[in-house]
Amino acid sequence: METRSSKSPLKGSGIVLAAAWVVMFLTGCGGSEDTSSPASQITINSPAAIAIESAADYNNNEYGLITGTTVKRWKDGWLNERPAGITGKLVILQLAAGPTAGREYIKPNNLNVFTYVSPSSEWIQTRSNGVITTQSMVPDGAAMDALLKKYAIDPQKDMIVVAMGAGSTSNAMAQGRVWYALRYWGVEAKNISLLNGSNDWQVTDGQMVAGDFSAAATGIPSTAPSNGTASVRSLLVDNTALQATLEDMMAILPASDTNVLNDGVFIWDARSTTQYSGASFQNNGSRQGHPRGALQLDYTNMLTDCGTNCYYKSKADLQAYMDGNISGAGFIDGTQQGVGVGSAYQQGDVVYTYCETTFRAMITGVASAVVLGLPTRFYDGAMVEWNSLSYLQDATGNYILPIDSPWRTDVVSTYTAQANLNLVAPRVINDAYAASANAIVKEDRAYKVSGGGSSGGGGGLLPANPCGG
Repeated sequence: METRSSKSPLKGSGIVLAAAWVVMFLTGCGGSEDTSSPASQITINSPAAIAIESAADYNNNEYGLITGTTVKRWKDGWLNERPAGITGKLVILQLAAGPTAGREYIKPNNLNVFTYVSPSSEWIQTRSNGVITTQSMVPDGAAMDALLKKYAIDPQKDMIVVAMGAGSTSNAMAQGRVWYALRYWGVEAKNISLLNGSNDWQVTDGQMVAGDFSAAATGIPSTAPSNGTASVRSLLVDNTALQATLEDMMAILPASDTNVLNDGVFIWDARSTTQYSGASFQNNGSRQGHPRGALQLDYTNMLTDCGTNCYYKSKADLQAYMDGNISGAGFIDGTQQGVGVGSAYQQGDVVYTYCETTFRAMITGVASAVVLGLPTRFYDGAMVEWNSLSYLQDATGNYILPIDSPWRTDVVSTYTAQANLNLVAPRVINDAYAASANAIVKEDRAYKVSGGGSSGGGGGLLPANPCGG
């Protein structure tokens, strides 16, 4: 876990984990290290190394969750106010225009401060994990490089601030998607910030003034130059542990629908109680419910006033939720009962969070990984994937998976089957008997070391094993 203080660079950004794919690159048949290989230079970070802990006062943060006060100071005097370790420009990626006239965009100077409109659709991609094709996954390497080129981002020098613009839960979710994609591909925590709250809230709360914003005008928002030259391949860090794959999820589930304490795992369902319990359906799935052992706490509890302002609650409040020590709302288990104080998150647990498409879970994940500094993984396939992988029929009358597929998640879930088969959309099953469901992570690792990988996902292969096999 990283901790931060004002104007202090990161220290000890990662630990090297033993992993078969790295051993394949680092050693020849005799076991000697191949230092000429790009993989020999890559640090593999654990979820604990990727997480960052916020200051109790968000005004004291210079990356992670920051305030309008910090953004104003930066943009008004960037060259003198740049955080330690940042030598490039300030790039503000605003997800949408603010709704109030004159406050649509954070005003850039288009010299060293730029504000671009970057919709959330740019930061997701439909990809295959080898078993099933799923929407809204982390973009592949080629897509990420295209975004760095479009906005001329140098991820090793620039500060990237992701701003909502308009206050809404969907824009808060999208902020998390951008942070997740950049961190997953190896951008250091010190280079990414999330502006807490909407443009309107910055003014209402006194963090910024009306003059810090502008309506659309010449040069506002900035025009994406599409001339960047950086690549995620230059980021010699493997943060793919941020993504919990289907395979990972199936491996960590308990034997029964119980939150087992002190097992190192905390599974957080960020959806509504009705979806968690299987009482309502989304995305034309064959069923609704939850994986065994998951606890539910709606993502909206992490935020305040998302009708207009939409900002994260205090660090103390977010910690109270994790401790099960909050009145009126808290984690519930499969019995629909609150788990109570001491029976929610346990010290040392890795948080596994999800929703239907891991948009809502970006908010819970920001709370745990960016504010509280807890090791966190996002099940990116989420319930739109999980609730599809069953021996149940779709609207065409075909079973989605055969009865003997090893990827049937219905056998490790508590769920209600869809009663109306006409509502069950067919899913794209790539291989019901695939040997692995980690194709996306494998492809993305391969992109870093060899430039391989296909834009469709799931097709990339690691370089050949020099020892054969």
